Amino acid sequence: MVLAHGGSRSSYLATLHQEHPILRTGPNTLSFGSVRAIKDIYGHNTPCSKDGSYILMSGSHFHLADVIDRGEHARKRKVLSMAYAIKHLVAWEHKVADKVERLIKHFDKCCTAPPLDASEMTSPHPKDLHVDFRAWTNFFSLDAIMDIGLSERLGFLDQGNDLVEGQNPDGSLAQLELRECLYPTARKQSLLIWSYKWYRVLNKITNVIPFYRRMSESSKGWDAIVCRRATKRLERYQAGEKLDDFFQALMEDKDGAPHNLPWGETVAEINIMMNAGSVTTAIAIANVMYQLLKNREIMKKLREEIDGAMDPEDVVASYDKVRHLPYLKACLDESLRLWPPTPHGLPRETPSEGIWIMDTFVPGNTTVSISSLVAHRDPTAFSDAEKFIPERWLGEEGKKLQGSFIAFSAGARGCIGRNISYLEQTVILASLLHRYDFALPRGFELRRLETMNHILGEMPVKVWRRMAKA
Repeated sequence: MVLAHGGSRSSYLATLHQEHPILRTGPNTLSFGSVRAIKDIYGHNTPCSKDGSYILMSGSHFHLADVIDRGEHARKRKVLSMAYAIKHLVAWEHKVADKVERLIKHFDKCCTAPPLDASEMTSPHPKDLHVDFRAWTNFFSLDAIMDIGLSERLGFLDQGNDLVEGQNPDGSLAQLELRECLYPTARKQSLLIWSYKWYRVLNKITNVIPFYRRMSESSKGWDAIVCRRATKRLERYQAGEKLDDFFQALMEDKDGAPHNLPWGETVAEINIMMNAGSVTTAIAIANVMYQLLKNREIMKKLREEIDGAMDPEDVVASYDKVRHLPYLKACLDESLRLWPPTPHGLPRETPSEGIWIMDTFVPGNTTVSISSLVAHRDPTAFSDAEKFIPERWLGEEGKKLQGSFIAFSAGARGCIGRNISYLEQTVILASLLHRYDFALPRGFELRRLETMNHILGEMPVKVWRRMAKA
């Protein structure tokens, strides 16, 4: 609990796992430290299932990420697979491109003069550090997933903030800051879920403490935002609008036959789409840019690859031009390896008869997990694990590492939205590096607070247009 409050639980586990392959983190909870445990715990044929924590944190209806029953999960995944199919990436690319273009429009206005010398590159003047890269990439991911999911234009990139309308249970409307409602919700859960038995009691009685009460109020705000988004999209659907988005796939199959999902289930799926579909991608984009700015030789190499694939006059990268660039994909994966957006171990429960994990017998009904941050630092899979080395992902050796890579989890319960996330990350990073250069404050270190995800602090950057080559 102390480590959870400090926001560094997985980092501490990674340190402990250097000496201990298996750690007992609770009365009935084990953490594993080797990539050899991944297949046993999360693989397609694992007998392990999601544990009781998912029930405790769910709403009135389960969504794809928290449903435990295997049959229900298969049903949900079948419904949603059409929405997340590869073919939709082509259909939805224009929505991502539109958001990148709007971000570029803002960055163009924020551009400063290029650095006069190397010292200004490493120590830009404070007056030039007026772009919070973390915030703007979050506006981008929120605008993008809302257009992809619900065909709604939130306009965060245009207005420069995340004020949005929410709908309270009594039907009244309120203006809310989306991120201030979303992030505290996950943080309170992460602080209290250490005791499954006492979670619901703790969730109520801690509201007498202002720190926790504010997080509970934020959770209500998030529910109001989701309710308003879902209600508005339903109204458009009932009015006969046929829109190519996630919601349409929730309502009908590819032949137009209705799925007839309960409204509570539909709202639950919209909730997780808005949450997981925006937060983790924004974290990933900010993380990879941070790593590139800290490793300029790597950024130079990546930029050369991108410039070779794009035309000089291109503003937004075409996904078709950049999707297969090996070094670009390697940089994205290496950043996801080093700082996975969701670092904590996703809990699974062993079957009643017990199971062998990593040559160790684990009794039945035991909660087991391996943190992605821990797995990605296993020296048997990743040498120099604390260093940013995209080259490790290239060639045949890089392909072998994919089995040890769990930034999107693994197996049948792996992230269904990974293709959309890669689309967004690929297009925005290629577009920004092709058009701009950036600089961080001297000695800057990006702050990370672990809740369910790695929430990032501010990331001020100086931005300027690159000089056109003759």
